[in-house]
Amino acid sequence: MKWLRAITRFFKGFHVRKIQVLISVSSITITILTVLLVSMLLFNRFSKAAEESAYLNLGQIIQQVNANLELYVSGMQDTFEVAQRNMNGVSDIPDDRKLGEQLETILTTRKDLVSLALFTMDGELVRGVPDVPMRKNTRLTEQLWFESAIRNPDALQFTPPHIQNLFKSDYRWVVSMSKVITYRDDSRVKQGVLVMDINFRTIDELSQRVELGKKGYVYIIDSVGNIVYHPQQQLIYAGLKYENLEPVLNYAFGSYLDESEGEQRIITIRTVKPAGWKIVGVAYADEYLTTSKELGGFLYGFLLAAIAVILVINLYVSAKISQPIRHLERSVQAVEKGDFGTNVYVSGAYEVEQLSKRFNLMLRRIRELMDQIIREQEAKRKSELDVLQAQINPHFLYNTLNSVTRMAELGRNDEVVTMITSLSRFFRISLSKGSHIVSVQDELEHVRNYLIIQTIRFKNKFRYEIQADPESLDCLTLKLILQPLVENAIHHGIEKSAEAGFIGVYVRLSSERLQFVIKDNGIGMTKQTVEKLLSGNLRSESGSGVGVINVQERIGLYYGKPYGLHFDSEPEEGTMVTITLPIVRSEPSKKEGEVL
Repeated sequence: MKWLRAITRFFKGFHVRKIQVLISVSSITITILTVLLVSMLLFNRFSKAAEESAYLNLGQIIQQVNANLELYVSGMQDTFEVAQRNMNGVSDIPDDRKLGEQLETILTTRKDLVSLALFTMDGELVRGVPDVPMRKNTRLTEQLWFESAIRNPDALQFTPPHIQNLFKSDYRWVVSMSKVITYRDDSRVKQGVLVMDINFRTIDELSQRVELGKKGYVYIIDSVGNIVYHPQQQLIYAGLKYENLEPVLNYAFGSYLDESEGEQRIITIRTVKPAGWKIVGVAYADEYLTTSKELGGFLYGFLLAAIAVILVINLYVSAKISQPIRHLERSVQAVEKGDFGTNVYVSGAYEVEQLSKRFNLMLRRIRELMDQIIREQEAKRKSELDVLQAQINPHFLYNTLNSVTRMAELGRNDEVVTMITSLSRFFRISLSKGSHIVSVQDELEHVRNYLIIQTIRFKNKFRYEIQADPESLDCLTLKLILQPLVENAIHHGIEKSAEAGFIGVYVRLSSERLQFVIKDNGIGMTKQTVEKLLSGNLRSESGSGVGVINVQERIGLYYGKPYGLHFDSEPEEGTMVTITLPIVRSEPSKKEGEVL
């Protein structure tokens, strides 16, 4: 199943632009095209060589048959000339006893001779062997051998096979040789037709000895296309078999490919010179060109095997080449996800090693720059927090001292003492040993001292209430976030209201959040005023707008954007401000060290 998982992983990560895919596809394509080209060239070369060899082999076979037949026909021609000379050498052919002995000798010497006879131009028998009576109604002058000799008196004529019907003997299948000759009858010179009938069996045997595969054969035609011999001659005469003779007649020597019967046949032609016959060899291509088919099958199998081997080798090589690059890709993906602590150790090609080294140098430089940015951001945030806190303390100190001055001028010494005492406690918690983070309990104590100061200042114009969930008291919070909002409630809400004021400060834990809620029953604000207040565009003479935006920016700098202030206010109905912070609890030892 390992190979199945490997294939699954390969196709799962398949992408046309991956280096492994590009290497594999390009190398496989080039190799396959090369193998195909070489295979095609080899196939064409060997198939052509096999075809030429088949043609040559067939040509040699047919040439051998042609040579044998030419030798046989030449022998018959010589025999014919001997008989002709013998007849020319006597003065009285009909009654010459010696001529009869000579002709009998010729006939008995050549067992393939059937008959030898001389006829007048009118078709009357002059002399012949064997010495047997002639048949009647033979229509001798209409027979092909007689007509051919008359039409061509100077050339020896060869006629196709036919039944010998001249003499009262057995009917035999013969080939006739005929020619017009001169002879003497009672010392008078006359012209007649000499005919020699040859037993066709000899030609049949010569042709049947030829083997051109299991289905191949040889046939013979004369110069005008008459079939002299055919192994299936009866089927030819019966019209059950057909030979396409038209292209054969155009060839005297050569070979061509014939498909007239729906099969590829190699036709090889040679001409028997003495008779003008054509020997036609018919061989079936599927038998003689089996070498091409075998070669094609071999090359096809070789091509498939080569492609399979090449595919495996290319996949292996491309995987080895691309493996370091894939490792480098995974490292880059890890860096993309934020893991800048990784180092890339890639071995492989020189370029890949150099790329991994440069990548490691880049990561090191990025980490250095990130550490530098973090230090700079932390320093900047601390500086901004210090500046924002510095904006709060002088602002409150100014307002409180202004109130103390007015009370001292009015002789309210007890209230001055109480206010100064609360002010000292207020600043004692504000300092918090320079820390920006205090416990909820300390922050509530801080705002309680502030409210004491303000109730004295405003002559008990409002009352206040501070409540907190016990579980929230040990949570940590950014210090000085309640006092500016309480101050805003006094100056913007209660101070301008004609009714007795109320300020409530509540702390609760809700949904993994620490929430401070400051309520007042003052004059409230419109939505536009709230927006201006949160954006820092609202500045009153008392400067309370500075405190609100100060708290929002401090929370955003320290905890991030999800945390901060939320105002719910309606005109004449009061205002409720909710501060949302994350729940952070102090460690026991650390908490004890921060007790003031």
